[in-house]
Amino acid sequence: QVWLVESGGGLVLPGGSLTLSCAASQRSIAKYPLAWFRQAPGKERELVAAISWDRRGTYYEDSVKGRFAISADDARNTLYLQMNSLKPEDTALYYCNTNPPGNAYWGRGTQVTVSS
Repeated sequence: QVWLVESGGGLVLPGGSLTLSCAASQRSIAKYPLAWFRQAPGKERELVAAISWDRRGTYYEDSVKGRFAISADDARNTLYLQMNSLKPEDTALYYCNTNPPGNAYWGRGTQVTVSS
């Protein structure tokens, strides 16, 4: 039973923008600290952005600071990642999960490709 499902990825030109969504079903995301992770080919999966359980605190990996914004709409049961000024090095499979991540919650991810 899948709890978190990612969507919104695609092919975008350098400098472009995308908004990723992570829709939850069967269980509310409220009160959970959540995060976005990504894995590029040949690299380890890494934490990109995180949001605290009360939605008051956020964290960003250095390379995305000032370009990405994480948010959560508990009423819509959805986590978002707004990505601006995208770079080729942002190309990866993006996942949402709790923070720290739960092994049972990894979904299929959504592919983001930044290329001209």
